[in-house]
Amino acid sequence: MTRFYEHPDPEDISLPRVLFALSDPARLNMVRILADRQAVNSVDLGPDTPKSTVAHHTRILREAGVTCTRPEGRNCWISLRREVLDAKFPGLLDAVLAAEQE
Repeated sequence: MTRFYEHPDPEDISLPRVLFALSDPARLNMVRILADRQAVNSVDLGPDTPKSTVAHHTRILREAGVTCTRPEGRNCWISLRREVLDAKFPGLLDAVLAAEQE
């Protein structure tokens, strides 16, 4: 049985949902990790965090349109939907990531 993850179409991504997804420190840290890499195995996004908590945070990011989840065997590879976010909300992701590092 293959897992399937739904992702919102670019036109359905809303600013309030994206901002909510980015408002949690754990999710923001996940986005920071994803911004530096192509794709990350979900277990590497929260190695010291319970799997259920990582799954919760990655679901919120995916449903908001911030990330893309691709199942591969027993792994879930997660990547940032940077192109979509930059096209829809130019500069938002860079501004949020830069502000967090100050």
